[in-house]
Amino acid sequence: MTDDLLARHQAVLPSWMSLLYEEPLEIVHAQDRRITDSNGRTYLDFFAGVLTNSIGYDVAEIGDAVRKQLDTGVLHTSTLYLIRSQVELAERIAKLSGIPDAKVFFTSTGSEANDTALMLATQYRRSNQVLALRNSYHGRSFGTVAITGNRGWSASALSPVKVNYVHGGYRYRSPFRDLSDSAYIDACVADLVDVLQIATSGDVACLIAEPIQGVGGFSLPPDGLFKAMKEVLDAYGILFVSDEVQTGWGRTGEHFWGIQAHDVVPDMMTFAKGLGNGLAIGGVVGRAAVLDCFQAQSFSTFGGNPVSMVGATAVLDYISDHDLQANCTARGNQLLSGLRAVANPVVGEVRGKGLMIGVELVEPGTTTPSVRAAARMLEETRNRGLLIGKGGLHGNVLRIGPPMTLTEAEAQEGLDILVDALAATHAALT
Repeated sequence: MTDDLLARHQAVLPSWMSLLYEEPLEIVHAQDRRITDSNGRTYLDFFAGVLTNSIGYDVAEIGDAVRKQLDTGVLHTSTLYLIRSQVELAERIAKLSGIPDAKVFFTSTGSEANDTALMLATQYRRSNQVLALRNSYHGRSFGTVAITGNRGWSASALSPVKVNYVHGGYRYRSPFRDLSDSAYIDACVADLVDVLQIATSGDVACLIAEPIQGVGGFSLPPDGLFKAMKEVLDAYGILFVSDEVQTGWGRTGEHFWGIQAHDVVPDMMTFAKGLGNGLAIGGVVGRAAVLDCFQAQSFSTFGGNPVSMVGATAVLDYISDHDLQANCTARGNQLLSGLRAVANPVVGEVRGKGLMIGVELVEPGTTTPSVRAAARMLEETRNRGLLIGKGGLHGNVLRIGPPMTLTEAEAQEGLDILVDALAATHAALT
């Protein structure tokens, strides 16, 4: 990328649109799990456009489906007309959700999906009170920023809802971190009850939670936490919304949806990102009574558009036909075991499931978050031909989320680079 393009970017785009790397890169070509920048340098991609390019790049099955739709001349009709591919995809997602009598509403993004879920929950319950998890992230819209429990992404204190935050999603720095799994769950449920009794009037609309906190650094609670929480929610009539924008479609390996690890069925789930493999798509799937609760008319201009619908259907077919959920388990175990075997003082914790892996970096010999180590790791891995992401409450967590089609050889290649880069980062810090 030339300095001229960076200067032009800075001149016409908002300053809060952050770019990775000391010298931001421009991606001009991609194939399988590798991308090429404007300087001709090729990288192995372990971030997948923030987990959006779920099955990689230049996938023939998706391209063929999209081109076939383009050949009809119908790129858009709006949901005011019948769209066969929208109905067929909704039928499929409703069945996959496991939610009885489910209905689906399509949007263009995950932020819009979560905003829709908030609007549905507050309308259904006739309450503007919402519960969210500390260290959470649910999007960039006005409503979703309001329920984001991460100061680095909370752009405004103004809010259309009254939100209270509960413990549970981020165990590494939790006051309950040293408890056993069962005791940790008990402590978080007790906190939920306490918040309900003290900070709310009881008639809360919903609790929204990510099974694995994405922007929060791929942090996750013990399995079973959300089942225990939902027992409390059910006693109050409060809805439970699972934000599956990053955890859906088999990425966690052991289950198709992240929430299934907790043996509980939510009232609504939101989705986006990986379903489109780069095409703009999002949505809400939930109980019919909840999705039908609007009294006013509504529609979506771009949600449900034929191009995204046929592309997303091709993505689901590919995931199923190639058993990518099982591949996520195998490649995830390969990466997790390899990273956990590294004895490096800058690594505080390696966590995750499937191909959602977080590496929390600390100042050597402490638990103090190391922002400088994370920044250095991005440069060290890039210099070695690997792209990763970063996040976490303190910006000190490496986010590793390759396409779900990652091969065993590519996983080993990326692992070797990560281990080497960690050693270089430790040397630089000390």
